[in-house]
Amino acid sequence: FLDLDERLEALLSAADLVYSPIVDVKRYPLGVDVALVEGAIANEEHLATVREVRARSRFLVAFGDCAVTGNVTALRNVLGRAEPVLQRAYVENVTLAPGVPHEPGIVPRLLDRVRPLREVVQVDLHLPGCPPAPDLIHHAVTELVAGRMPDLGALLRFG
Repeated sequence: FLDLDERLEALLSAADLVYSPIVDVKRYPLGVDVALVEGAIANEEHLATVREVRARSRFLVAFGDCAVTGNVTALRNVLGRAEPVLQRAYVENVTLAPGVPHEPGIVPRLLDRVRPLREVVQVDLHLPGCPPAPDLIHHAVTELVAGRMPDLGALLRFG
């Protein structure tokens, strides 16, 4: 996103950033025009958040390969349910590393299967890539902010 360089300034003059990890807003606001959602849905907190984002946004964009396909995050799906993952990461590893404090309950409850956004909410647009290309991002967001669904055909390349 930051690779938009000088185009970022022009884009931000046409839009307001209302929710982000860098904006200290505790609750997702109502009436958002465009939501860029990155990452897969791996736990109950992700699921609740993306459902709220979908309900309060006009356009929801799956931003990047993890949001589009599950990608690296979904590699744990081959292990089956979430319990073996938690056991290995937060129980067995604690006994392997004596002296490391273990605080039960600090990890949000994992879903048994990591899912891409489209499996849990309606997605209006998919921007693949890790990360998506700056030209793709710019075209998509510029069109969406103008209220139009972008045609990404010429900008998408695979392989």
